[in-house]
Amino acid sequence: MYPQNGYVVPVAEASDVERLSFIRKTYLHLAFAVGAFVALEAVILQSPLAEQITASILGTRYGWLMVLGAFMLVGWVAERWAQSATSPGMQYAGLALYVVAEAIVFVPLLVIARAFAGPQIIVEAGLYTGIVFAGLTGTVFFTKKDFSFMRGALTIAGFAAMGVIVASILFGFTLGTLFAAAMVLLAAGYILYYTSNVLHHYPVGSHVAASLALFAAVALLFWYILRLLMSARR
Repeated sequence: MYPQNGYVVPVAEASDVERLSFIRKTYLHLAFAVGAFVALEAVILQSPLAEQITASILGTRYGWLMVLGAFMLVGWVAERWAQSATSPGMQYAGLALYVVAEAIVFVPLLVIARAFAGPQIIVEAGLYTGIVFAGLTGTVFFTKKDFSFMRGALTIAGFAAMGVIVASILFGFTLGTLFAAAMVLLAAGYILYYTSNVLHHYPVGSHVAASLALFAAVALLFWYILRLLMSARR
């Protein structure tokens, strides 16, 4: 889940100065990733690209399935690049690639949400995402609890959720409010897990990979909070 080769000091065993520097760099990179994502979405949604991307993904029955497969491949490549212990440039390329991929995948949902309830629902979802993320992060930092024990359960739940999503695409059934709520809980679990890894387990020097993991969890949380808001106003 995080890089090892080339990094020899887990953050929990590092000096106070190194630990604080690692945490500061991780969340600074996360902030830049979120800011870049927001900027990219703002540009895309104000251009003809938004309708083109939405039409290409939703225009065929299996459009989402192809996008999901491509996103998983890109995500794997981006994660491997971000975990490079020898090339900072490769690490940043991985983070940038993942942000761009997320921005493209989000376009159809944001277009539909904007048409359905106006741009304010997107802002509201972002606000709720920020509040939940801050609360979960504060919980880990305040309690200093190690949530690494959640790895197995999160992995199983993630594969199960992926299977349900693929089945819904193949067989044409709709994933309702309960599934969206369950995915919000799953994203919250990932945030707890990765945040505790930032405090205890990530090797010093892996702040780019750590920020990518947190960004992925925040994006998942935002996606399903937005879906819940749309369901509540339907």
